[in-house]
Amino acid sequence: MRAGSPRLLREINDRAAIEALLRNGPLTRAELEGIIGLSKPATAQLLTRLEDDGTVLRTGLRGGGRGPRAQLWTVNGALAHVAAVDLTPDAVDIAIADISGATLTEHRAPMPKTGVLEAFHGAVTKAAAQVGLTTDALHHVVVGSPGAVDPATGRLDYAPHMPGWADRNIPEELEALLDTSVTVENDVNLVALEEMITGRAVGVKDFVLLWPADAVGAAVVVNGVLLRGATGGAGEIDAMRVPDHAHADTGTERTGSRYGDLLDSAAIARLARAHGVSARTGQDAVAKALSEGPAGREFLVDLARRIATGVANVVAVLDPELVLLSGEIAQAGGTALADLVAAELRELVVPRTPVRLALVTGKPVRSGALHAALSVVREQVFGLPAATTEPFRGPNRPDATAPSTST
Repeated sequence: MRAGSPRLLREINDRAAIEALLRNGPLTRAELEGIIGLSKPATAQLLTRLEDDGTVLRTGLRGGGRGPRAQLWTVNGALAHVAAVDLTPDAVDIAIADISGATLTEHRAPMPKTGVLEAFHGAVTKAAAQVGLTTDALHHVVVGSPGAVDPATGRLDYAPHMPGWADRNIPEELEALLDTSVTVENDVNLVALEEMITGRAVGVKDFVLLWPADAVGAAVVVNGVLLRGATGGAGEIDAMRVPDHAHADTGTERTGSRYGDLLDSAAIARLARAHGVSARTGQDAVAKALSEGPAGREFLVDLARRIATGVANVVAVLDPELVLLSGEIAQAGGTALADLVAAELRELVVPRTPVRLALVTGKPVRSGALHAALSVVREQVFGLPAATTEPFRGPNRPDATAPSTST
């Protein structure tokens, strides 16, 4: 095709219109004109062409108006469907969405200790059936899981708390069960992706996101791209050896402890009790400490020392623009805990790296999985690769296909 030909220009304009509708939701013709910069006749022709192809649909009127000027246009969501899955040792949380990004249904199911593949298949099958789909009608599935899948073997590593998933080629087996393409991604990486799209990391090229929990995880983003490492384990810092700089004595090995052993729920609760703050879980202890006066503050300072000690190792190597704290522990501590971590970090490293609380709450893993799945399918269907989801290379199966919208 010759550069600058009418067909090429039509394809460029069509993609621009589709992207505008996906980004902004339903638009009138005049609103679309203003966004993509075409004339009124050219925009009208474009919409007619895309409607004839089944790519866009008419969907109501703007503000109760009348006539063609008030007509709203939207992307035809039925062109493709995706599933986003947050997998944990105890449960699976699923959302089914169409290619426009509209969530059609949600389903949560317990995850047993044995027979995990069958339970996973049953949960996704039930979620799809709730909107009249079978799993093979899903164009792509993204699963957010603890640990990391080795790209060479498909094995899930760094996840000893998920024994039922060990010694398997996870993407291959899930694709065979669901009969569609599947990407298995680290859960904290997906949270970082969501922060890049809708959270505090929008426009930030280099950052680290830390998730203090029973299995401490981190996501590393360099030049806007998630860093995975040779075996997929970049950011798996739970086993990193660090000294315990907390002032209170909780019986830890002061000269070198497993980072995760200092920041799991039980360890945080013990640290809180050493300061006179009693709570059943680490999350409860952190939340309670905010209103416990001097004792609560001293506990939070000690917790910040532990967090900062591990973060310092990462900052010294990567020198990121930003460190984000995410997850239940971080959210319970809020900006107070983030500020304390920043203060302790400044005592340990040369860079004055800001530490902030992540903005995305609710279901950040599943939200990140949804954006990743949509990125794959929109590239297949519309030719719209998204820079923020560049690390996701598309389906694992080379024979996976999607509907065409060629003009």
